[in-house]
Amino acid sequence: MRTDEAAFDRLVEPLRRELHAYCYRLLGSAHDADDALQDALLRAWRGMDRFEGRSSMRTWLYTIVTRTCLDVAAARGKRALPMDLGLSSERVVFEDAPATEVAWLGPYPDAPDARYERREAVELAFVAALQHLPGNQRAALVLFDVLGFSAAEIASTMDTSVAAVNSALQRARAIVAEKVPAPEAQGKREDTRSREIAADFASALERGDADALVALLTKDVTWSMPPLLRWYSGIEAVTGFAVAVPLARCPSWRTEVLIANGQPAVACYLGESADAVHQAWSITVLSLREDRIREITSFLDADLFARFGLPLAKV
Repeated sequence: MRTDEAAFDRLVEPLRRELHAYCYRLLGSAHDADDALQDALLRAWRGMDRFEGRSSMRTWLYTIVTRTCLDVAAARGKRALPMDLGLSSERVVFEDAPATEVAWLGPYPDAPDARYERREAVELAFVAALQHLPGNQRAALVLFDVLGFSAAEIASTMDTSVAAVNSALQRARAIVAEKVPAPEAQGKREDTRSREIAADFASALERGDADALVALLTKDVTWSMPPLLRWYSGIEAVTGFAVAVPLARCPSWRTEVLIANGQPAVACYLGESADAVHQAWSITVLSLREDRIREITSFLDADLFARFGLPLAKV
């Protein structure tokens, strides 16, 4: 007899959050993760009669979710950040039309009580690096290095051999190592200090204080703004952009510090004047090195605010 829907939901609920984070890692989009997980769980519920208990419920669900995500990834292709698509801009660009034809990587909201297997395994740099891998390597790497599945379990999940899994892992690790800073370079710190840095960034933006904002940056800092193709690299280029655009051409900012991708982030609201209503503008994720910001990624999409539980406007 098929398990009723309520009973199935009770079985799945303890795993739902980690399954959703897994979908996001593979697909680079919280929206795509929503759809993939919903589709996978529907497949699982319809096939519950075929679950024979030879593996755990968790392993069985990961098998279905993995195959669903690989189908989605194959049909849609990889997601990207601006630095994946072209060289940085040496001069400030004031008019830059959104590249709507690009499938952009998106941020991932962290609930205050979120628990990930490894904090860095949902960070923006890691998820962006995963997008450079073929789907099978992407899944194998996350399943083995992040979630702790064995090579034999992954081979069963992906309907392949252990040798193929080990080969995929070797190639995947080499590519990710080229693109993700080493743990010591990332400069792990207490969450309190990370939030202080984000708060300092937000305050400098609101005050229009260029000196205070630039003092927070590393010399090799980058600033990108998907869905815009233009991005800036190095303290001079980023300073030029910051002074000319967000601190000069944008009349007034309101901000809120939050967490995205396990990293400090700032929700930015833009207003026509200090006493005007400020509208949702960007979710800006900050990647840190020690006590400096090495990468600023501003996702210019007001639709993201609802996912983060934020209002669309601030006074």
